[in-house]
Amino acid sequence: MPIMELAKRWLSEDKDPRTRQQIKELVATNDTTKLESLLRQPIKFGTSGLRARMEAGYSRLNQLTVITASQGLAAYVECNIADAQTHGVVVGHDHRHGSKKFALLTARAFLDRGFKVYFYPAIGPTPLVPFAVKRLGAACGVMVTASHNPKDDNGYKVYWTNGAQIKPPLDEGIAQSIRENSTPVNWNTLGIESDRNVVDVTDSMTAAYFDAAKTLVSDPQLNSTVSSSAEFGYVYTPMHGVGAQFAARMLETFGLSPYIPVPEQLQPDPDFPTVSFPNPEEKGALDMAKAVAEHEGVGLVVANDPDADRFAAAERQADGSWLVFTGDQLGTIFAASVLEDCRRKGIRDSKIAMVNSTVSSRMLETIAHKEGFHYADTLTGFKWMANELAELSTQGGYHAALGYEEAIGYMIGDQVLDKDGITALGFFVQLAARLHAEGLRVSDYLETQYARYGFFVSANSYFISPDPLKTDRIFARIRYGDENAGDGIQRISIMRPDSKGANEVLKYPRTIGGFPVCYIRDLTIGFEMSDVDKKCASKKQLAIAKGECEPRFLVSSASQMITLETRNGGRLTMRTSGTEPKLKYYLEVRNSDNDRSVAARDLDTMSRAVADELVQASKNGL
Repeated sequence: MPIMELAKRWLSEDKDPRTRQQIKELVATNDTTKLESLLRQPIKFGTSGLRARMEAGYSRLNQLTVITASQGLAAYVECNIADAQTHGVVVGHDHRHGSKKFALLTARAFLDRGFKVYFYPAIGPTPLVPFAVKRLGAACGVMVTASHNPKDDNGYKVYWTNGAQIKPPLDEGIAQSIRENSTPVNWNTLGIESDRNVVDVTDSMTAAYFDAAKTLVSDPQLNSTVSSSAEFGYVYTPMHGVGAQFAARMLETFGLSPYIPVPEQLQPDPDFPTVSFPNPEEKGALDMAKAVAEHEGVGLVVANDPDADRFAAAERQADGSWLVFTGDQLGTIFAASVLEDCRRKGIRDSKIAMVNSTVSSRMLETIAHKEGFHYADTLTGFKWMANELAELSTQGGYHAALGYEEAIGYMIGDQVLDKDGITALGFFVQLAARLHAEGLRVSDYLETQYARYGFFVSANSYFISPDPLKTDRIFARIRYGDENAGDGIQRISIMRPDSKGANEVLKYPRTIGGFPVCYIRDLTIGFEMSDVDKKCASKKQLAIAKGECEPRFLVSSASQMITLETRNGGRLTMRTSGTEPKLKYYLEVRNSDNDRSVAARDLDTMSRAVADELVQASKNGL
């Protein structure tokens, strides 16, 4: 369809004056390039739901695309969940521009199909939606949020009937249903909150959420005594998001003293005026909080991202410097503390389950092997981790204790089958208060884990790679080599039964920074092999039979993901981002003797090899 015909179609369907005007102006100026970018490719529905910039067009997030997504989702749920209308849908939203309107339009689409709608009319944190889905036995849930994305973005996050995010093949079925219901029907949001089929669950579900968190409170009297002492204090920032009042109530639930706020960042503000990116992971994001802490004479900073599903922390050390804990360090701290909590409750180690994502630290696996609890790793994202823990609980009788990812996401317990920054906040401050009573810092507690399980150090970063074809070529070179490159990289040679010629013989690097590669997993083409260096040592080319070396994780040619492990305890995962023009890498080195200098040296060597040998960043202009 010619682009001007597509624009005409949009204008015939869109009833939002702002987005209509945007397309009208582009048509008037004959800006076909911009029109193509906005209209040609429909926004893709995936396991994360929808996330995009808010502006006109089928490829963006706006009232029209929210309506069609909701129509398709409602139709799919109706067909696939028994008595779906009676079970209902939970709908919530954050404070971003447009979020309340998008939530109301979502509710409208479900009401039109006869669903009961459990609604949060006021802004709130993401964890309250999956909590309510599970607690109420709803058919599904929708949270309108873009988490820590820039202010011009928004998103549409979908939870299935178990309270966890959707995973394949549900996303494909929902996407097809959206395509089959792509004509927007009802734009009317008047009277929704007073509709007889809409139930305001704010008070009941919020109270139940905090009541469920009480199971994680170890000693409320000690918490109160220690945290109220003059020597213990902490600063909190919600990063201009929705977390402040919920964080305060969670701390009260744990019996902890109130936080010291960062005044400029306390109130919800969709423009995030004091930060470049409202993400606690970003360098400098906690600077204002640290400044307040130094002014107040306290040594601890805690933070949530804008929708309060992530958690971050920093601690002042004895020399006055600040340690901003990485996501993996916090994951290790939570794992050790959660294990102690489970043992206090009499839960057998063999029935405790903890999981993390495959790009997160292997330290959790090491702890599990030594302590005897069940461990599993999953693909990236809480859609995998939460569902894994839910299945371990319902089918294996395990206690779902912890799930975490390196991107500062933590699920403690199973009251919320998603990352939950509010609960993580209460649990962390409780630990910090206890350690303070013992004359220790949280960093001391982390050092105890390193001494027991070995030292793990990581370097997670990314290259900006706006050209998808160039990114694909980089991964193809890692996978198949390049006879004309002249890079001097020694490579293995593996012939698979489906190889169509020399160009499809696998030729992964034999080493990274001089360290032998011993394990390879490629989830783009479907290949996994252990002891690679030993199996390929004496063979010019290794042939594998059909059915051999198939990975246990889901394979998808739609994205790039390669993991390489080395004999020095190194592990590298490289992948493309599903939402940003980034080539991400996650690099970790373990030293079982807790030798920091050796681990740091190896990490530096491997980091340079990633940039220079594998990605060839300078040559590729990245």
